[in-house]
Parts: sequence; structure tokens; C-alpha cells
Amino acid sequence: MMSSRKQLLLILIICVLIIPIIGSCSKELPYKSLEAVEGVLDLTQWRIEEKAINLDGQWEFYWNQLIDPDKFKNNERRNEYINLPNSWNGYKMNENKSSGEGYATYRLIFITDKSRLGIKIPRIFTSYNLWVNEELIGSAGKVGESKGDMIPQYLPQIALFEAQQGKNEIVIQVSNFYHRSGGILESLTLGSEKQILDQRYKNIAHESFLFGSLIIIGAYHLALFFFRKKYYASLYFGLFCIFVGIRTLLVGERLFIYLFPSFNWEIAHKVQTLTFYFGVLLILLFFNSIFSNSISLKVVRIVQVVALTFGGIVFLTPVRVFSVVNPAYQVFTVMIIIYLIVIFGIKVYQKEADVDLIVIGALALFITSLHDIIFLSIWMNDNGSEFLRSIIRSGNLSSGGQLFFVFTQSLLLARKFSNALDNEEVMTSKLKEMNLNLDELVRKRTEALEKSGEEIEYQKSQLEKKNKELHFLSLKDSLTNLWNRRHFDRTMELEWRRCLRYKRPISLMIIDIDHFKEYNDSYGHNQGDECLVQISQVIKSSCMRSSDLVARYGGDEFVVILSELGKDDTINKAAILRDAIEDLNIPHEYSSTSLYVTISIGLASKIPDANCSPKDLFAAADKALYKAKAAGKNRVHF
Repeated sequence: MMSSRKQLLLILIICVLIIPIIGSCSKELPYKSLEAVEGVLDLTQWRIEEKAINLDGQWEFYWNQLIDPDKFKNNERRNEYINLPNSWNGYKMNENKSSGEGYATYRLIFITDKSRLGIKIPRIFTSYNLWVNEELIGSAGKVGESKGDMIPQYLPQIALFEAQQGKNEIVIQVSNFYHRSGGILESLTLGSEKQILDQRYKNIAHESFLFGSLIIIGAYHLALFFFRKKYYASLYFGLFCIFVGIRTLLVGERLFIYLFPSFNWEIAHKVQTLTFYFGVLLILLFFNSIFSNSISLKVVRIVQVVALTFGGIVFLTPVRVFSVVNPAYQVFTVMIIIYLIVIFGIKVYQKEADVDLIVIGALALFITSLHDIIFLSIWMNDNGSEFLRSIIRSGNLSSGGQLFFVFTQSLLLARKFSNALDNEEVMTSKLKEMNLNLDELVRKRTEALEKSGEEIEYQKSQLEKKNKELHFLSLKDSLTNLWNRRHFDRTMELEWRRCLRYKRPISLMIIDIDHFKEYNDSYGHNQGDECLVQISQVIKSSCMRSSDLVARYGGDEFVVILSELGKDDTINKAAILRDAIEDLNIPHEYSSTSLYVTISIGLASKIPDANCSPKDLFAAADKALYKAKAAGKNRVHF
């Protein structure tokens, strides 16, 4: 038997899969048998009491002509027709294909015996005037024969009119010089006054509900981020909700344009596009903050660059330009959706905790987003099949998918809150049980603490002893057992101050093994370490005064501090040391200086004064070493 959790998951997945169908069917379907033929639509068999009808089919089409309705009084007809809904891009007329820019007049004759009717007018690209029986009942923007003469605007609206018994005429003038696509891309709907008003009010109520819900939820998540700034998922999710909420006002019924009909069309279109571009980035960042170990950082960087690049194009170019490149971003979005679906599939397969609700909500968001992308695509506008248009008839379904996604996240939050309460009840029960035996527990703990205190004191003494040993070892070179550079620097500073106080000389010897890299490369690192140990022992035995300090400075370099030793004594000691190293007769056949391992020594000696420092003495000895090396190595230079 399938577990209850799996059954719930299956049910929710089925619900997600039918969301697009429900959303698409929320509008009344047209009669498929009633379509215009050669500019005439016979509606005498239309049952108005049942449902509205889309005015689809063949309309008369007058390209590059703006014809007023009174010009059709002689009832002249022509043989040029265009199928609606569709853009006029690519429409062939006199062997020439029309582009998106231009203007045209549409005309339809419909025959009906009904009286009081209404038309629901969708967005039209990108300005129009609409007459019924020579009465102007709807317009948006300003129709013109050039870009300078027209004003674009999207303004879905309804228009009510008294139909004549028999023939009725619809004339629509359309112009477009601002968008890639031109014409009537969505169906005009004809119905009774009640049907058209109901459809309009329901759509407005639906979009208002979506807008209010998304804005409130977005503000709530931004508030969560304000109080807990480390949780970036709340920031991304809140911004995404607000972006989708703003977009809801600019698509569908376009409530914002209805409230502000003179609002600039270019700015509105840019905002609508940017909310889509940046919404893709924000939802990816949201999932990345949740599944940080699963989503590739490279993919996140690519999406950031692409979104910002396309966003910059939208900011800097007019709609006529960026609407051409918009399909590329739509394809890119589909690729991101497929990538995230693969990630979710892996999470479900790995049976990660709390991933089921996230995946279900995300699928709803992805499917509805794909629905909107197809609806708004150039392919759908120019070449969409009649069957596909009958299914995909809205560009605002993703707002509902977003709301469903928010609902699943709320369920997840409720589940986590419930689990937290269960854990709190378990902890409370354990605390009560512990309180009943508190006295016995305190006695045992007191005894344990006393015993533990004794052990701590003993461990403390041992630790202090070990710390002293470790401190001593930290100043020693582990290979040669000489002092290391850290101890050398500290001792050098102390000896310099002492000699400065008593005006005594101080000398420094820097020793470098000649051709030691070649020795290491030829005889191996183990033999090289043995060579270092032998040389360090000779140096240490040659400097036995209590004030002398021998240290390994690094690699194959050694340093010797010779306090209260002048120039001549220092040179003699260095010469003796050089001979002693060569007398070790450590074979080095790869040396260009000698058949045996040799050293070069740089010396410096000075009586300290206020105008110099230990660094000056070290620099002088280092310079002397460089000159000894340059002079042929295996020598002492002061």
C-alpha cells in the first residue's frame, strides 16, 4: 500500500498539472463552428444566453490604410483577408511581406438578431480606434500613419452598444511603430451585456486578489529579512513576490493603465519586461539559498550576468529594439526551468526532508510560467495554431502559479512549526522528569564536580608543563634543533639594545650553502636534510660562547649573532667555520665550485647608535653574502 505521504504528494502533483488547464478554461470557450468567413460572421444561430463568442476568423484587411467607417457606405468589398487573432508580421500582400511597423484597417460584418451587446477588447498592438455601426465605442493611444503621429498604449476595455437586427459592422484602425509585432494578437469577445461585464469584473477581482496577496506576502518576507538578515531566502522570495505583483497590474486587464490611461507606454512595457527578467534571477537565488550545495555557483553567476545584460538592454533601448531580443531571454528562462526541475528530481530521489512541498509549489510556478512564455512568444503571436490558441489564451497565469507556490511554502512553514512544538513538548516532559530527581542529581553532580575539580587541577599543572615545553619547541627548528627565525628576531633586538646601552660591537654572520638546490635535486631531499643537520652541528660547535646565538633562518640559510665581537675576530671565526664545513668532505659532484659541499658567508659588524637599527646590520650582512656569492662562492666577505 502507498503511504499517506506519497498519496498526498501524488494528489498535489495532479493538482499542479491541471492548474494550466483550469486557468485556461477560466474564460468561456468560443463556438468553434462560428468563425468569420471572408469578413462575414453569421451569428443567427448563436445562443447568447449560454456563452460569449470570440470574433475569430477572416477579417477584411486594408494594409497601410486608415479608413473611416463612413467610407464603407457603398458596401464595397475586397479580397484581402487576414485571420484573427494574429499579428500582421509577415502577411503577404501584392507579393510583399508586411513588417511589424505600419498601420491597417480591419473590418468585419456580423449578422445577429440580438439587441444589447458588448465587446471585450484586448490589448491591441499598439494603438487603435474601434467603431460599431459607425459609432466610436473604444480607443487606446492615438492612431497615426507614422511614429511621430501615433501614441502607443495597451488598454483592455469593454464597450456596450445597441446591435441592429441583421447586419452590423465593426471597423478597427490599428497602427504600430513601437513594437516588434503589430496587429490584433488576442481575440475580441462578443456577448451579452451581462456576460461581458461579468467577465470583466471577475478578471479584475481575480487580478486584484493576486496583486494584494503577493504584495502582502512580499512585504511580510522582507520584514522577516529585516529582523534576520542572515536568511537571504526571505529577501529573494519577498522581492520576487513584489515583482510578480507589480507585473500583475501590467498584464491581463492592465489595471494600472486603466487607472492611469495616459501613463507612458514605453515605461510601462519596460517595467513589465524587467519584472520578468529579474524575477527569473530572484527565484534562482531563492532556490540557491535553500539548496546551496546543489545549484552550481557557475550557473548562478551566468544567470546574474545574463539577467543584468538583458536588463541593461531594456533600460537603454526602446521597446522596438528589446522586444526583438526578448525571445532569446524566454529560451534562456526555459533552460533555467529545466535545470531546476532536474535539481528537484534529484532531491526527490534522495528523499530529502521537506523537499516535497517545495517541489510541488515550484512545479506550479514553472508550468504556469511556461504557459505565459508561450503566450507572449513571437512564435505564438505570428504562427500559433488555432488549437494552441484555444488552450493558451492568457499571459497572466504565472501570478496564480506564484500564489500556489506561496501556499506550499506556508504549508512547509506550518509543518516546521508543528515539529518545533512537538520537540518542545518532548523537552518539557524530560525537564519535568529531571526536576523530580533534582536533589539526587545535584548530589551526584556535586560529587562529580569535586572529583572533576581535582582532575582539573592535576591536568592544569600538566598542561602548564606541556605549554612550557611547547613554547620552547616553538622557538626551535625541528630538523636541525637550532633556534628558528622567530627566536632569532627577538634575540637580535635584545642584543642590539644591550650593545647600544654599553657601546659594545655586535656582529652578524649569514651563512648560505652553495649549490644546495642542485644537491637536493641530485641526491634527494632525505640526503639534503642529512647535509643540513651535519652543517648545523658544525656551526653550533664553532660558536660556543654564552652570548652567541645560532639559528636556521630558512631553507639552506643560517644566521649567527656574535655579541661584543669585533671585525677581525668575526672574520677569523668565519674563515675557520668555512674551512670546517669544507673539511666535512660531503660529496657534491654537481657543484661548479668544489667537489664537496661548501658555504658562503656574509659578515657585518657595528657598534650600535641611535641612527641605525638591527635591520641595517642584517642588510649589510646580506649584501656581503651576495658579494661572496658573486665572487665565486666558498668564501667569506665582510
